[in-house]
Amino acid sequence: MASGIKLFGFEIARAKKDEEAVTPVPDASVVAPTDDDGAGYITAPSYHYGTAMDMYGDLQVKDQADLIRKYRSVAVHPEVDMAIEEVVNEAIVNPQNDDELVDLVLDDVEVSPAIKAKIEKEFQYVLRMMSFDERAHDMFRNWYIDGRLYHHLVIEEENPRQGLKEIRYIDSTKIRKVKNIKRKEDKESGVNVVHSVDEFYIYSEAAGGCGPGRAMTSGGIKNNAVRLSNDSIVYVTSGLLDEGKAKVISYLQKALRPINQLRMMEDALIIYRLARAPERRIFYVDTGNLPKGKAEEYINTLMSRYRNKLVYDQSTGELKDSRKHMSMLDDFWLPRREGGRGTEVSTLPGGSNLGEIDDVRYFQRKVYQALNVPVSRLEQEQAYSLGRATEITREEIKFQKFITRLRMRFSKVLLQPLRQQLILKGIITDADWVELFQNKVFINWYKDNHYTELKDAEVLRERLNLMDQASQYVGEYISKEWAMTRIFRFTEEEQAEQKKQIEKEIASGEVEPPESDDENQQDN
Repeated sequence: MASGIKLFGFEIARAKKDEEAVTPVPDASVVAPTDDDGAGYITAPSYHYGTAMDMYGDLQVKDQADLIRKYRSVAVHPEVDMAIEEVVNEAIVNPQNDDELVDLVLDDVEVSPAIKAKIEKEFQYVLRMMSFDERAHDMFRNWYIDGRLYHHLVIEEENPRQGLKEIRYIDSTKIRKVKNIKRKEDKESGVNVVHSVDEFYIYSEAAGGCGPGRAMTSGGIKNNAVRLSNDSIVYVTSGLLDEGKAKVISYLQKALRPINQLRMMEDALIIYRLARAPERRIFYVDTGNLPKGKAEEYINTLMSRYRNKLVYDQSTGELKDSRKHMSMLDDFWLPRREGGRGTEVSTLPGGSNLGEIDDVRYFQRKVYQALNVPVSRLEQEQAYSLGRATEITREEIKFQKFITRLRMRFSKVLLQPLRQQLILKGIITDADWVELFQNKVFINWYKDNHYTELKDAEVLRERLNLMDQASQYVGEYISKEWAMTRIFRFTEEEQAEQKKQIEKEIASGEVEPPESDDENQQDN
């Protein structure tokens, strides 16, 4: 196997002469192949390309880097942070005793046990290089927030057969995947069809330097950006795309609007409490038949007599008398004309519903629902229930299914480096991976077994109760084989195994043989 070694990267493929390695399109088509990696497309001849996104009218982002920074700023919000921690803690469970956080499942792979042993060894090597047991929580959180995760596979370019030397994390705002579509005119129809697609990555240290219009143009790479080969980068996305199916979005995308509404509602609540909390007095001053100017002067005189407001002047360090100042938090002085009820002093009560925050809680629940987290977990004061499995809410079951999907998607963070390591070491080839290993190698994650144990125990209890009720009909209306198949759900192999085990226990004297039907009739 020949490797086309590139600067800061590598390609596990035979390099073509005088041109970059490209992905050929087998069938001529005017439509470029699409997938869920959210790579930006450029088509020659063209100039630089850019994007502008409007998220619900209150979020303006110029490129991928701005969108990721928006996700990160939203994740700092307390309610969002708690919801994200609920997701990450459910997905990444710290193992107990000597259990492993992740296990490689090769049951469906049709290779020799020796090859499986080598694959398992290399898998453990990849885990150690990534420090996965220590960094799994942070890696999963970054991937969940950003909607993508990048790692650079570092090898020794002079001797790639030694395998991976380091797996280095890359900030998602500094790198971007790009696909260069090359078209060729069809001689028969005269239509430009897709000939090949060149996939690579653009990396730039400058903040936002990997943006579409900043780092890549039809003439080449700008802003000191570096081109990295497709095989040298581990790229895992959320699998979610925008409405145009062109850009990767985060799991926080649909929570942006309720988060902004929650922030506005909290700010409005604080303003309302500051404005309506204190009680204020209202002075109705009888001004008789005084003209307007004289009436105002009379009220100001009373205000100066009964109300003295001292203000500190920072420039001079003196205390100044500010008698003319009146705000919504101070007392009100209102004139009352002749014929009124005379001078009167009354009290304007403060806000009566300052303790009501139902509207805030509504948007908090909306945030949790948008992030697929059960709303019951919002109330941290509630005790964790260890009840029966049948009492677990439907939201919790949906949440567990959501976590399972996240784990399957995130497993590519481990499977992609493993693939490159096996190919570099010469254990398998690229064609072997596609034919024998792809969609057959799985990652088994350590799970919190409490719910599983409760569910299995209740299923077994119900089956035993049903068998106890049906035992009086065995031999008369139904057979033992029917009961084992329909009630206990045993397969033929499990039935044979149980019979052998029962005979073995009877022969060893561990259990007594069951009474025959003739003995039961004699006893009766």
